[in-house]
Parts: sequence; structure tokens; C-alpha cells
Amino acid sequence: MDNQVNVTYIIIDGYVDIDEYRYLYFVIMFTAYILILCSNSTVVYLIWIHPNLHEPMYIFIAALLINSVVYSTVFYPKLLTDFLSDKQIITYSACLFQWFIFYSLVSSEFLLLAAMAYDRYVSICKPLQYPTIMRKNTVIMFLVLAWLVPVCLIAVPIVQNVNKKLCKFIFKGIICSSTVYKLHCVESRTLNIYGLIVFSNLVLLPVLFILFTYTRIFIITYRSCREVRRKAAQTCLPHLIVLINFSCLTTYDVLLLRLEIDFPKTVRFIMSLQLLVYHPLFNPIIYGLKMKEIYKHLKRLFCKM
Repeated sequence: MDNQVNVTYIIIDGYVDIDEYRYLYFVIMFTAYILILCSNSTVVYLIWIHPNLHEPMYIFIAALLINSVVYSTVFYPKLLTDFLSDKQIITYSACLFQWFIFYSLVSSEFLLLAAMAYDRYVSICKPLQYPTIMRKNTVIMFLVLAWLVPVCLIAVPIVQNVNKKLCKFIFKGIICSSTVYKLHCVESRTLNIYGLIVFSNLVLLPVLFILFTYTRIFIITYRSCREVRRKAAQTCLPHLIVLINFSCLTTYDVLLLRLEIDFPKTVRFIMSLQLLVYHPLFNPIIYGLKMKEIYKHLKRLFCKM
């Protein structure tokens, strides 16, 4: 294979029995893609058109769902093409692009969940100061930071790896992640340390902040009346469910794969599908059914239809 970056191809070796089940895979994933687009877009549309949903919490939810749409739109066309192709290959530059989008959106989601946790903390624990703290400019600043900071930080290793020489050309997975570094002839210790720093800043610290924030909320609401506890559970529980679900999936990809644990090919394939199918569908279902105001508008929409 030519070692020029723009013509270097990598073999995707993560599919299980693709020759036998290619059409079944295609139908399932195509259906999942349509469901992801429709479900996420519907909730975003409802938040957009209804003034009573123009609050920080719902705006952050809309941002999360937009991330799911972008995430799916980047990865699904390539997956669907692979299912119908005799050879599953990807250019090295396209693989780096997948890596960049994957970690940028994953990091963005953790930052958005942290912003939502802060919003719930101010709303429940400091209700009188809420309009002053969570102003429109504050929400915009949180959104810009949640999208821009990951892009800037993740871009550094991508740029550094563009001209890296490859000695291996078989990638064990179906979407490119940071484990692409295993294909390089020489591993960069500096980039590995940088990756750990970025992981700490974009994933570990937001998760610790979220856990601390919700702990404070539950301590304060436990001492309050029953109505306050009910409101806290109603608004915080969906965020915690999404956080736990997403953290488990991310832990597999970011930590276990980098520790080079030898998972069976079938397990790798199933876990990759979890990230591609389960989570993008999970968010709109949880927020659509568990958030009372969104559920009311969804019910009215389907009743009209």
C-alpha cells in the first residue's frame, strides 16, 4: 500500500459474519438511522416552536439531541456503504476525521451534561437567583464552550497524526477511534500523555462535577418538603440516567480499548453498535417521556396526527 496519507487505505476488521448477514445489517441500521433522525429532530422541533420550552434546561437538551443527529449523520452513511461492499476499507484521512468527530461530540456531551447539572442546581437550590444567574448570555456561553473547547483540544492530536507513518493497515473496529495509534510505526508518548490530560479535563472533571452537583441537590431536597423532592426527582432523574448510560459506553471505548484488553470480536462489534444505535435513540426517548413539558407537547403532536 502507498504510504502517502491521501491514498493510504485501512481495512476495517470489526464486522461479524458480514458476508452472511450484510442485508440484515443494512436494514436494521438503516431503520435505526431513520428512527434516530426522526426522534431527535422531533424533540428539537418541539423545543424550538414552543415558547414555554425556551428555558436553559430544554435548550441544553436540544443541544444534546443535535449532537446525536450530527454523530449519526457522520457515521451511518459509511456503515451502510460497508454493509453492501465486498471490502470494508477507509482512507487514513477519513479515519482521522471519524476520530475527531467521535471524541469532539463525546466530550461535548459530557460538558453539556455538566451545564445541565449546574442549571438544575441553581434552579432547585437557589431559585430566587436563577433568573440572574442563568441569563441568555450565560446559556450561550455554556453552549459555545461545550462545542468549541472539545474541537480545539481534540484537533491537536489529529493534526499531529496526519503525517504519521503506518506499519499496520488492519483496524479492529467498525468506527475509527484513538486506537488508530496502534497502527502507527512509532507511538508518541507525548500524545498519549496529552490524551490523558484531555480525557481528565473533558470527561473526568465534568463527571465529578455532575456527581458533586446532584449530591448537593439531593442533600438539600431531602431536608425540604415532599413537593420539592418530587420536582427534583422529576427533572434530575433523566439527566442521571443519560449520564450513567453514556459513561458506561464511553468507559468501554476510552479506557478498556486503550488498555488493550483482548475482547472477542463479537463483543467489540456489539459494543460499537451500542454507541451507534442505543445511545442516540436512548436520549430522545428518555427526555421525551420523562420530561413532563416535552411529553405534553409530544402527546399533543401525535394526537393531532
